[in-house]
Amino acid sequence: MNDERYEAELQTRQLALVRWQQHAMQAGEKVLIIFEGRDAAGKDGSIRALTEHLSVRATRVVALPKPSDRERSLWYFQRYVGFLPAGGETVIFNRSWYNRAGVERVMGFSTPKEQEDFLREVPSFEAMLIDSGLKLLKIWLDVSKAEQAQRLKERADDPLKALKASPMDAVAQEKWDAYSAARDEMLKRTATERAPWTIVRADHKKKAHLALLSHIVGQLAPPEIAGSVEPPDPDILFRFELSDLDDGRLTR
Repeated sequence: MNDERYEAELQTRQLALVRWQQHAMQAGEKVLIIFEGRDAAGKDGSIRALTEHLSVRATRVVALPKPSDRERSLWYFQRYVGFLPAGGETVIFNRSWYNRAGVERVMGFSTPKEQEDFLREVPSFEAMLIDSGLKLLKIWLDVSKAEQAQRLKERADDPLKALKASPMDAVAQEKWDAYSAARDEMLKRTATERAPWTIVRADHKKKAHLALLSHIVGQLAPPEIAGSVEPPDPDILFRFELSDLDDGRLTR
């Protein structure tokens, strides 16, 4: 996909997003979009493509640091609740409460009991949010091991990407299999009919961005707006099903 075609298709989707947000603000809709994925899967770039032309006042991107000692003593979901959207707002979590099912599990930052409690409780917690009128989308960006290695190397070599670097980068490849197992358990236990996971195969950044924006427009916008963009490429973006754990659609 050349740059000219990509920019044209991206603009079409971003225009639809602007029209959707105008509608959502007027209707007082509460929208939460969760971005999860492996390290270097493209969360930051995907969020930039999504928010580039959205309202600064009505859109918030939340990327929380590691919890303080006080926050670790709270009910786990408590530190996230204060960031949830009010009417007319869209909130985007760049990583979320699902840290407990991913990095905390792999790196031992929480206990097995805490991890099990989370997996048991989160479907009910999300159902309560949806019952309150919140619209919830959950996105998992999947990337191959080779592509992750290349992106992590580029991040380490580029001084302009120094702020994206994390101590977790050093072990992402080493603990690849552990992260795969954690992902599979999380998807299996927390994908529900009302709060499903959407998988984006993100090795090709441009195709991933276009599929992702098409999906968000299709899920959130009224039909007259959603119909203005092509549906996402099913080879790039699909709703998670249990069969995906065995059919090769998720990276190993």
